[in-house]
Amino acid sequence: MMLSGVRAAIIDLDGTMLDTIPDFHIAINQMRTGLDLAPISAQHIKQLVGRGSEDLIRSVLAIDFDRANVDARFDAALASYQRHYLRINGNFSTLYPDVIAGLDAMKASGLRLACVTNKPIAFAIPLLKQKGLDAYFEIIYGGDSLSKKKPDPLPLLQVCSDFDLAPRQVVAIGDSSNDAMAARAAGCPVLTVPYGYNHGHSIQGIDSDGIVVTLLAAAHLISRHNQAAN
Repeated sequence: MMLSGVRAAIIDLDGTMLDTIPDFHIAINQMRTGLDLAPISAQHIKQLVGRGSEDLIRSVLAIDFDRANVDARFDAALASYQRHYLRINGNFSTLYPDVIAGLDAMKASGLRLACVTNKPIAFAIPLLKQKGLDAYFEIIYGGDSLSKKKPDPLPLLQVCSDFDLAPRQVVAIGDSSNDAMAARAAGCPVLTVPYGYNHGHSIQGIDSDGIVVTLLAAAHLISRHNQAAN
């Protein structure tokens, strides 16, 4: 009954609401082309995303360079990647099944919604707007909105404070260990979806309060737990 009394949900973006790997794939390989590096596969990129742009670019450069050469090329590579990503942001991303239905069901049940992502806020807000998702969320925090990002609990605790709710009243929903670790450290219940990225590892290995096949399934599960508690 960890979900009893839940009044709000914090929902991740990449790998939870949207499959953004096609955007990453294009932007990263355009950056690599500018450095005279061979392209890498979408499957390889899928294993690297989730910890923010800086970590992503360092991981991509580390495929070809040692630490010193990664450091030497990092600033130029990050700037190139951001330029390419902003140009195509959202153009090749797609909604996962039942995302809109799930968000509608959560809102209809009275849940307050926040989106917390490690994606830079300059990428996250235009993407949410393009896909018609931004209006669902009272709060949107990107990976650079606060001093720390997931798996640190700070963004989740900030949302709890913004909503004036105890962490046990705010469920986190995501696709990776970052989401689960942040939720556990914040004292929030956490649900995970099985179709996302999770750095290339199985979702079954994550310490969560349940795996939900879609956001609509998450909405129904939370509603059932809340009704059972009343």
